[in-house]
Amino acid sequence: MAKRKEINVIGKIEDSARNVHDNIMRRRKPKMRIPVRSLNNVEYRSNTGFFELKDSVKERTLTVNTVKTFAQTLKMMALSKELIVGDDMATKREAYYISKNWGDAMFKEQPESDTVMEDVEAMFGVIREQLRFVPEEKGGDIAGRLIVVDKDSSGKKLEIDCTKFGSGSYSIPIDVEHLEFRSKAKFILAIETAGAFQRLLKYGYWDTVGCILVSMGGVPTRACRRFVRRLSDDLKIPVYAFVDGDPYGYFNIYRTLKVGSGNAAHLNEFFCVPQVSFLGVTPQDVKEYDLPTHPLKEVDIKRAKDALKNDPFVKHHKPWQEAINYMLKAGVRVEQQAFAKHGLDYVVKEYLPRKLKNVKKFLP
Repeated sequence: MAKRKEINVIGKIEDSARNVHDNIMRRRKPKMRIPVRSLNNVEYRSNTGFFELKDSVKERTLTVNTVKTFAQTLKMMALSKELIVGDDMATKREAYYISKNWGDAMFKEQPESDTVMEDVEAMFGVIREQLRFVPEEKGGDIAGRLIVVDKDSSGKKLEIDCTKFGSGSYSIPIDVEHLEFRSKAKFILAIETAGAFQRLLKYGYWDTVGCILVSMGGVPTRACRRFVRRLSDDLKIPVYAFVDGDPYGYFNIYRTLKVGSGNAAHLNEFFCVPQVSFLGVTPQDVKEYDLPTHPLKEVDIKRAKDALKNDPFVKHHKPWQEAINYMLKAGVRVEQQAFAKHGLDYVVKEYLPRKLKNVKKFLP
């Protein structure tokens, strides 16, 4: 299993700050080198199964025009060191508000502080949690054949049985690295929408087939992706994705879960699930299951064409190219809930059983 490297983050922060100081004292312009995080600077390697950064970097040089961003980067590094030394943490939102004490270096909006935080992450080759910055959003929901072994505030182990939540579910915590798992599940089903997850939960699907259900709630959070990755690695069982049949579901959700993203390429090794394969909804399902559809929007068409032209994952897999072209030709998109046309239990009694008989035909 891919494990997060134990890195001396404080040492990296101090070395970087010392380099800036030494260059200034020598009357040289200090620089910071940060990897470019975009699809144009990643490559997809089928042997590793995720996007990896290439060599392009951007240099942040201290000049009159960049002095504010340079100062903000140094202040973010200092805040990280303070949190590590104090064995504390801050949410991304809290970090933004802390900057209001930084005088002229304060951030006007949170997207600015998020970007600088990601720059520091990429520059040091660490993940945000190692810098002691945590996300606001919850990680996702779990139901089914799984026991999660967590710890309480005193360090005592707690066993959480995900079959015992009734009509509810277990919420994935922000940090999942310390968790342990026990399960006899046959597979993991990662689901895009909360509605589809609740439908499967309502009909006891996890109990009928012996699986683990994961509600991604849209684009899966880092905690959700890491949780599913750890489940897959530890339990050695298949992972299938069930998302809407549209470009957003295919690329922003499924592709991000499977191989990561360009913007977070320095983290993909730990936060993607190369083992996952695409159950549906596929463009071909629309015809085969006579599903109601909606016309593709302009943003859908643009996203699909961009994927065909620029996405390394799509360019590597011909079946995905064929599926996207099929969808563009048909000009329609379909939602998971469209199966309700044939009855509320159709997805449970017909669609999923038929699909799971032919897993070798799933899109990569």
